[in-house]
Amino acid sequence: MSDLEKTAIFQSGTETFLTHGGRDPNAQHGFVNTPVYRGSTVIFDTLAELDDARIRYRYGRQGTPLTDGLEAMITELEGAAGTVLTPSGVSAISLAFLTCLSVGDEVLITDSVYEPTRRFADSVLKRMGITTRYFDPRIGSGIADMTTENTRAVFMESPGSLTFEIQDLPAITEALSGRDIAVIVDNSWATPLFYKPLSLGADIIIHSATKMFVGHSDAMMGTVSANDAYLDRLVQTHRTFGLIASPDDTYLATRGMRTLAVRMKEHQARALELAGWIERLGGIEVLHPALPSHPDNHLFARDFSGSGCLFSIVLPPAPRQAIAAMVDPMTVFGMGYSWGGFESLILPSDPRRIRTAVPWEARGNLLRIHVGFEDLNDLKADLGDGIARYLKSAGI
Repeated sequence: MSDLEKTAIFQSGTETFLTHGGRDPNAQHGFVNTPVYRGSTVIFDTLAELDDARIRYRYGRQGTPLTDGLEAMITELEGAAGTVLTPSGVSAISLAFLTCLSVGDEVLITDSVYEPTRRFADSVLKRMGITTRYFDPRIGSGIADMTTENTRAVFMESPGSLTFEIQDLPAITEALSGRDIAVIVDNSWATPLFYKPLSLGADIIIHSATKMFVGHSDAMMGTVSANDAYLDRLVQTHRTFGLIASPDDTYLATRGMRTLAVRMKEHQARALELAGWIERLGGIEVLHPALPSHPDNHLFARDFSGSGCLFSIVLPPAPRQAIAAMVDPMTVFGMGYSWGGFESLILPSDPRRIRTAVPWEARGNLLRIHVGFEDLNDLKADLGDGIARYLKSAGI
């Protein structure tokens, strides 16, 4: 398929692009899906071929037709200059940091960031002589006052995947304009279908593709996309570290992309329905940026075209045994650390233990909810019964 044909497909609709993009049946003997390429060694017929650096496939670590197709799809969706694949979301995060940072540099990270991101910064980056400081997720243009001559990157996760603050990306990028500071955004929640950070001034976008891109809880992968200013550095760092996604996981992620638009619409509708239902119960704080009650809803309405499958609730204060009374007997919701799959999940969490820049002051117990594809009445019944058990155990 030519670049012109790919552009025409994309312009005809995102769902059409996701169905047809990144594959070429004519190159695969007519088979619809690009097959899994499990290989390391590429054989060259002549010395001239071996010496020809223009030959695309030279070694398994440098890509296959399958990885090329998936990278091309994500690049097009993000509006990026290019994309690389990694074995997990955490490896994508670490790659983005190491693309931009060197010894003596400083990175500013939102205080609402995914805990493994914080762990990498506080351990590996610290060991490498790179300083990390955390900032208020709602700092906006005030980020300029935090920067120093050593600041080389700002990392955002919008919204945060536990507490769901949205960062004012346009205000932050405008405040940093003209500075040699990379703006990195974790876009796993909204995906490029509902949020376009590069168009708002970001430089590098990462995804835990394990979540929405794969969509079936059966593979792990990360992606990093960059604009022209950072792409060469990203590709060089990626190759130097030898980061590759497994062929089978790449196939599963490509399969997941075919239904991404349909799944995101359904996830969005179901999560909003459940979040609104919980809010109407009364006495429970619901952290979902698309709800009018959320303090960052104005930023969501301005910058996002849709919302994801994930939100949190804060129940009234109670001992931990009340949480056990709620979640242990649940039959539809499972407990698990990931999200983005077809199955609904609930995860008790305590943001207070990791926040450092802005204390988490919400009273009560936070539980993160991922809304899958079960019947909504079953989800409401399971969650409603659980909340009732929680309140009874707490004596409320």
